[in-house]
Amino acid sequence: MTHMTDIKYGRVVHRREDFRLTQGKGFYATDVALDGMNRAVFVRSPHAHAQIRSVDTEAAKRADGVVAVFTVADLDADGVRDFSLPTKMQRPGGVEMHETPRPALVRDRVRFLGEPVAMVIARSLAQARDAAELVEVDYDELPAVATVSESVAPGAPVLWDVAPDNVAYYWSKGDAAEIEKALQASHHTARLTFVSSRVSAMPMEPRAAVGYVEKDNRPTLHVSYQSPHNLRDALASMFGMDKSALRVVATDVGGSFGMKSGLVREESLVFYAARKLKRPVKWVADRSEAFLSDEAARDIEIDAALGLDRRGHFTALRVSYRVNIGAYLSARSASPIGNFGGIAGVYRTPKIFGEATGIFTHTQPTAPYRGAGRPDATYAIERLIDVAAQEMNIDPFALRQRNLIPPEAMPYKTPFVFTYDCGDFAKGMERAAELADYQGFAARRKDAKRRGKLRGIGIANPIEVASGPFASPATDFAWVEAKADGTVRLRAGAMSVGQGLETSLSDIVAQRLNVPIDSIEYIYGDTDRVPRGKGNGGSAALTLGGSAISLGIDRLLEKGKELAANRLEAAVSDIEFADGRFRIAGTDRSLSLADVAALAGDEGLSGAGEFKMPQPTYPNGCHICEVEIDGDTGHVQVVNYVGVEDVGKVLHPAFVEGQIHGGVAQAMGQALQELIVHEAGSAQLLTGSFMDYAMPRAGDLPNFVCANVEVPTALNPLGVKGVGEAGTVGGLAATMNAICNALADTGVRHLDMPATPERVWRAIHGEAGGA
Repeated sequence: MTHMTDIKYGRVVHRREDFRLTQGKGFYATDVALDGMNRAVFVRSPHAHAQIRSVDTEAAKRADGVVAVFTVADLDADGVRDFSLPTKMQRPGGVEMHETPRPALVRDRVRFLGEPVAMVIARSLAQARDAAELVEVDYDELPAVATVSESVAPGAPVLWDVAPDNVAYYWSKGDAAEIEKALQASHHTARLTFVSSRVSAMPMEPRAAVGYVEKDNRPTLHVSYQSPHNLRDALASMFGMDKSALRVVATDVGGSFGMKSGLVREESLVFYAARKLKRPVKWVADRSEAFLSDEAARDIEIDAALGLDRRGHFTALRVSYRVNIGAYLSARSASPIGNFGGIAGVYRTPKIFGEATGIFTHTQPTAPYRGAGRPDATYAIERLIDVAAQEMNIDPFALRQRNLIPPEAMPYKTPFVFTYDCGDFAKGMERAAELADYQGFAARRKDAKRRGKLRGIGIANPIEVASGPFASPATDFAWVEAKADGTVRLRAGAMSVGQGLETSLSDIVAQRLNVPIDSIEYIYGDTDRVPRGKGNGGSAALTLGGSAISLGIDRLLEKGKELAANRLEAAVSDIEFADGRFRIAGTDRSLSLADVAALAGDEGLSGAGEFKMPQPTYPNGCHICEVEIDGDTGHVQVVNYVGVEDVGKVLHPAFVEGQIHGGVAQAMGQALQELIVHEAGSAQLLTGSFMDYAMPRAGDLPNFVCANVEVPTALNPLGVKGVGEAGTVGGLAATMNAICNALADTGVRHLDMPATPERVWRAIHGEAGGA
């Protein structure tokens, strides 16, 4: 595909949205204020597993200010369908397994702590909270399991009758027997069982929803959400409505990371209540509620083996997942599978087998979180390479170089799912080694030892599938209109959720039409004003959304040339567009963009674009992390971090660097501090606040050094590959490899995340709970 020639890359621009946001002028779902606003509060189960004998709402209904109290009986009476995120998986033996039934309010059996049992609507938040205390629920508490090991143990409580062994799905690719034979025949086989721990997205802005009925009797839901069109379609299905009969609006969003992209119970119930009562209803999760109700992420047990020949060339790879999917199965539970192909890495491994088993537990369902299976896949192969390097006494950097796919092999079809269109992996490694001063590490390690510290270095070569899971890209939409007053209106399916897209997408329009960026009105997140679109996710905003905008501009310019040719009495083929003017080639006769927009009249000078790539792009890179550990306290300090990325053509380098910083910060949080913990036997949440769930702070993070190695893709007109999830994909493996490298001198072979001071100290001193 031919790349845009009227786009300048590598530009330094200021984020146009920053002034508005930093001045407190952003508009979030929580800022929606309507006359007669009612507040919603949910009655949640205090048990992770229980049979509901009865629900008595009479006292709550009589409380001051209460407008209504709803249970599942009300939903059933009104014909509301069960919450649905369709999926089609298979259990062992090929038995089909579909999404498990999930009513918006629990029908008869609670399956995780905090499940909503009733909904109270009152005139004020305080009144709603008081009334919620009056709802009497008679529970018969049952045994609960919180981990994969507990769930598959003999005699474990069964979550669903259709899965008596608590296995939700089984997926595999490759020939297991052939791979095991290749591993047995290898000169050396590195084996490791390890985990990608359970975490929560915890965006700065918690989930929120405001439902109301407009003057035309159409219900509207204003949400903190990243894919409003998907939510509209899901609500239409749930309530048996035509999509055009409702509206979903998402304006500024204070972080989402994948968690705010599925059909979720609370938002759908706010919609139900507002529609039924014909009153505005507002719900905002507090942080404690978020810990109970937000979908969790990761939580994968990984068992892997890598075979090597005498010279250190990879011969075979096997990776087995046991995924804790929580209490319900849905399409969102499958994100580890959708991006499982990343275990192939950037290496010439001739034979690969991968399998994933999804396990039900009495915990919140798991769902995509920044990277959505990509960080786990990269962690699987990259951690295993370091183990092999240590066991074979080969430098881990050299071992990776020895097995890289060369650029001349592109396009390269891996033995496991993915086909890479382009890339120069060696170039990225060389640049990262230079910036990290890899050759000088031995001296720094020696100096640290002299000071009584443990120094370690970790490498990871991440590669991720962007723009769609299961190697199947989605479609995005844009519509661009030039107006007679010189302004331009951009309606984009790609929506900004804090990463600077308001500027990036507008800059594409500004450059191609030669108009000031401030003259562009960026419209997004409103299903009435933008007819369709992907929203945000999968590192696809520029690959799909930006490309759709470019196609829309192409069509706008085609129309403009026809109008200009007619006015200038010239052939359309003689009209060119440059510097914001339609001109007869070789003459000074021209019309401005605004002039031609005026000629268009009521029809308007506009163009719509829709774009889908024939296959995904594959952003890749090399990350090198360096840590220092205090053996007396177990404290890990990240002293240096280098992230080199190939995200294709780079439109705005500062924005790319910001995405890398943010992604790595979240990866370091998982590697060093964050962990959701449930009590054994009851599945009670033990990390239900920031007192126990440790989020990284600015002081915990190092100075980041970032660079780009540009290998443009031909799969889209902008030549971009995507960047939103790159930092988490590389950061997790690089950080954990650095920690384990530092601990190697103490005899520790591996340490599972998070590497908290206590865990590190115990590992160094050989105590249980460490290595």
